[in-house]
Amino acid sequence: MKKKLLLHSCCGPCSTVVIERLKDDYDVCLFYYNPNIEPEEEYQKRKQEEQKVCKHFGVPFIEGEYDNAGWLEFVKGLEKEKEGGARCAKCFEYRLKKTADYAKENGFDLFATTLSVSPHKNTLLINKIGEDIKNSKKIDFLTENFKKKDGYLRSIQISKELGLYRQNYCGCHFARGVDE
Repeated sequence: MKKKLLLHSCCGPCSTVVIERLKDDYDVCLFYYNPNIEPEEEYQKRKQEEQKVCKHFGVPFIEGEYDNAGWLEFVKGLEKEKEGGARCAKCFEYRLKKTADYAKENGFDLFATTLSVSPHKNTLLINKIGEDIKNSKKIDFLTENFKKKDGYLRSIQISKELGLYRQNYCGCHFARGVDE
């Protein structure tokens, strides 16, 4: 019997190759939890693309709460950080903690994230945060670097095949360069 894996995903394109690689070894369920994404119209657009990917791969889709105000409060004081810096680390932590909590509360064996498929994300940092959460929450985390074996290139290929929208910024208005 396959282990039940709750896969946090930021967007459809990033989840494509990750689901493709994991679905034979795990019972994958996708968790779309991204309160960092702004504006809300962008959040909804990415959610729709994620749902297309889940349908294509036959993977269940779960949407976490969209609480942008809570996320903004969590990263307060880090607004001026450069992209990839301390604010991003806090953002990873925020989303992965919620994923771990949901996984534990709902009978999953482990959790993972698609974040490491992006060449713009620090895989060592993502995996360290995941491991720290694993230890504090007492639920397994799949430490992985989905960039390996041309993971990012494969995600682009699958995204084109499925006609997916590919965004040009990570998600928050800080990454987009929007001033408050």
